[in-house]
Order: sequence, then C-alpha cells, then structure tokens
Amino acid sequence: MTSVELRQLRYFVAVAEELNFGRAAERLLIAGPSLSQQIKALERDLGVRLFDRDRRSVSLTPAGAALLEHTRALLEQADDLRRRAGRLAGSESVRLGYVNWLPPDLISRTAAVARVHVDAWVAPSHTQAARVADGSLDLAVCWVRNEDLNRHGLRARLVGADRLYAVATGTDTGDVPAAHTDVLIDDDITSWQSWNVYAEELARTTGARAVRISDGAITGPAFFDHVRRCRRPIVNSPKGQTTPLPPDLVRREIVGPKVYWTWSLVRREKEDRTAVLAVVDALCDGVGDLGLHAPHVWLPADDAHALPA
Repeated sequence: MTSVELRQLRYFVAVAEELNFGRAAERLLIAGPSLSQQIKALERDLGVRLFDRDRRSVSLTPAGAALLEHTRALLEQADDLRRRAGRLAGSESVRLGYVNWLPPDLISRTAAVARVHVDAWVAPSHTQAARVADGSLDLAVCWVRNEDLNRHGLRARLVGADRLYAVATGTDTGDVPAAHTDVLIDDDITSWQSWNVYAEELARTTGARAVRISDGAITGPAFFDHVRRCRRPIVNSPKGQTTPLPPDLVRREIVGPKVYWTWSLVRREKEDRTAVLAVVDALCDGVGDLGLHAPHVWLPADDAHALPA
C-alpha cells in the first residue's frame, strides 16, 4: 500500500460530513473532479470502498463509517503537532496571494505556525510571482516555469494540480484526444500572459488547435459562447474548472495525453523567516506528485514540476 496523505484524509472527512461531493468540493475550495479522483485514490490505497455513490446520493459504506472517527482523531493529532510546533516557533503574519485556487483548509492547517493573511488582490500567475519577488507578498499560489523562478530568484513547491478538461456542444461526453481540441489564446497579455504561454505550448506539442481571440473569453459566459460557435471541444482554463456548465454544453475528458495545470507555492529563494518557511511546510508536506509523473500526462516542458527531459 502506498502512503496515505493527510490531505486525502481531510477530503474523506469533508465528504463524509456533507454526503455530497459538490458541497464538499466547495467547502474545500477544490474542483469536484479533483476531489472525486483523490477519494478514489484513497480508497485504492486503503483497499476498501469508503462511499457508495450514484448520480443522486452519497452514503458511507460500513468500512467508511468504521474509519471515520479514527480519521478525525488522526487529523486532530496532526493539527496538535502543528500547534505545538507553532508555540515553539512563535507566530507572525505571512502575506499570501493567489490567482483563483487556494489549498483546502488553508487557515486551519497554518494557524499553528503563523497568521496567514490572504491578499484580496486576485491577479494572474505572472503578476503574483513578481509580487513575491519584489516583497509585496511573502508567498503566492500560482503557476510558474523554471524560467520564472530563475529570473525572479524564487523557489516553488507543488501544492495542487488541476486536470484540465474540454467543453463541447452536443451529447457526446466521451474522451477526446488533445489533438482534436481547440485552445483559446487572448490578445490581452496583461491578464492572460501565463495562460497564453501554457496554451501556445499545449497547441505546439499536442496538436491542439490554437484559436486567437481578443474578447477576454478565456472564462465566463463569453467562453461558453465560443464553445457554441466552434465545432471542436475547447480546453477549459484553470479559472473555469469549478464553474457549472450550461445545460446545452458537456464536459469531455482530454486524453492522449491527459492535460494538467500545476499550482506552486512560491517564495523568495533567500527567504529565511521561520514563519514563512513553516507555512510552506504546513501546506506542501505530504502533497506528493499528485499523479503528474504518471504515463501519458502532459505538462509544459519548463513547468516547475515537470520531470527533466
């Protein structure tokens, strides 16, 4: 059996308390498909089925019910360990910026080591990385390349990942090869610089077709309008992962390869403050590779978490 991650145990408890994957995903600030994948991975690692689920209901299996209280106790022990460490390290404020995704239970997981202030300015990945470099932020959750880290004098640890899917018209919900999808690239490089870099490499290396736009329709209702006008499925961006689809559109998983977007927790390379480093450890320890190094997974070649060629 592979090692079980504390994050997966927190996911298990959230789903057990909500008995609804959608509500649990909202509570955890993650995409519903990601939550489902993590629960399946936990069930596989434990060797038992934790939930009975169909389209209408979710319920604990006898094994899930038996393990729930043990899991809560284990998480409380882990939180107590962090609290004790925090009392030894002291507590100070740490400024954290983000794009549109934050780790689940961020405050409870870091409360023992620092007071984390989540910055209200939601900005693109390249902007948030630059703010860490210039000292406006202590940490940021964003997408970065090795080039960005080297240019700004930063370090990154993996804190999350989204498997991107395509949105299409019609009723076919089957898998679609990456080469049969479109990916939007917007002229507004101020807002979409990071996404454009990612999308251009996706098109260049997988055969997806790049479609240039100038209306900011990477997300939102205008994105859905593009889907309706196109004959091919369009890759959904990370910002659209948790947005409910209109009833006339469907989700299709991208295969050959599976397409992933990574979330890094970024800090300055020379950062030496105990509280900042403790927050990094609290959020990133035990994350693992989130399946990014499995066969048939695509990441940009210079992604901070891609394996060397």
